[in-house]
Amino acid sequence: MRTLCQMRIPSGVLPLLLAVSVSQAQWVEANGPGWSDPTVVYSLAANGAYLFAGTASGGVYRSSDSGATWTQVIGGLTSVLSLAVSGANLFAGTNGAGVFRSSDSGATWTQVINGLSFYPSILSLAVSGANLFAGTNGGGVFRTSDNGATWTQVINGLTDTVVQSLAVSGVNLFAGTWSGGVFRSSDNGVSWTQVNNGLTNYTVNSLAISGPNLFAATDSSGVFRSSDSGTSWTQVNNGLTNTYILSLAVSGADLFAGADGGVFRSSNSGATWIQINNGLTSTHVNTLAVSGGYLIAGTDGGVSRSSDSGNSWAPQVNKRLTNIWIYSLAVSSVNLFAGTNGGGVFRTSDSGATWTQINNGLTRTYVYSLAVNDADLFAGTNGGVFRSSDSGISWIRVNNGLTDTVVFSLAVSGTDLFAGTWGGVFRSSDNGVSW
Repeated sequence: MRTLCQMRIPSGVLPLLLAVSVSQAQWVEANGPGWSDPTVVYSLAANGAYLFAGTASGGVYRSSDSGATWTQVIGGLTSVLSLAVSGANLFAGTNGAGVFRSSDSGATWTQVINGLSFYPSILSLAVSGANLFAGTNGGGVFRTSDNGATWTQVINGLTDTVVQSLAVSGVNLFAGTWSGGVFRSSDNGVSWTQVNNGLTNYTVNSLAISGPNLFAATDSSGVFRSSDSGTSWTQVNNGLTNTYILSLAVSGADLFAGADGGVFRSSNSGATWIQINNGLTSTHVNTLAVSGGYLIAGTDGGVSRSSDSGNSWAPQVNKRLTNIWIYSLAVSSVNLFAGTNGGGVFRTSDSGATWTQINNGLTRTYVYSLAVNDADLFAGTNGGVFRSSDSGISWIRVNNGLTDTVVFSLAVSGTDLFAGTWGGVFRSSDNGVSW
């Protein structure tokens, strides 16, 4: 698996969409005719020819021309926290009125709360086969197998009932909770098991896989390792003098950790760590990558590189990098890409010696995650996922079925692309065409 790291986001800053552009003149605000609601948009989804936006107080807006014009399709909806697509149906999770369903692209809505009426605030939605799951604010998880006609509460073993995120992976359904960590169900929610054994910190900034091991980087407790798919965890911090870990990377037998105190390296699966900061002028390391024989570190002060596995670092390579706060890095063939804090995406073909800004079609410039799948480059932003098939020359948005569009992390495994969001994990098996 090629794993991209989740970036720590400064307080008050929202993630934005990634794309390629030459100048700000190519950006257009898409709040065209028909848009009367304040521009607080919680969720976006695409279904067929339509783009849908769930707003804070105006229900759902629909556009058939990529946001040039909008039509408000309220139907009893006010504050819409989440959107999900299942077959021909569009579902909206609201703040206070439960779930609504539309079978005609939002023209009309039907409230579908039979069995759900006591838990009206829907924090998350997820689809698995014929089942739709709703994560609620205090009622745990509910399941429907008939497109919302009836709901069943499925909380056996779910000891924290404030469910902020839901994710599906194979036969497993995962629930991220307010204070209880992660729960897993292998029977469509009939029963739940907490999978935090040994994980003493439930804020996980990054995941990486090396051989049979899964590693988790936390915001104050260092690194944890699991050899049994998360069933149990062991803290592996020997020599790790800074435990605020933002990123992980693997190169051969070496595991690297980017921290709020520089870079650490382990050559024995995390058993011991050494700090490798010689020449590293900025030690707030948000992201790490390996490209062309170099270990690349993206920091709050630009890009640094090492040609000797981190033993020494060359001077920063920031030529023409007009935004030096680096959130994410990705490698594709001879190209290295950097996602920045407000400057969009930059590309270099000489391991960082010179950079070119590539934002044509990128409607947001806070780029929190990048991933490569064969010839395609993906960018995760606060407006969902963007895809480029020409090394960043142009970008298109690919959010169909992505009901949470704040995308902090992206990862590729085989033919699947995974997106980690505020509302859980989404999977696409068709390069982001649908989620």
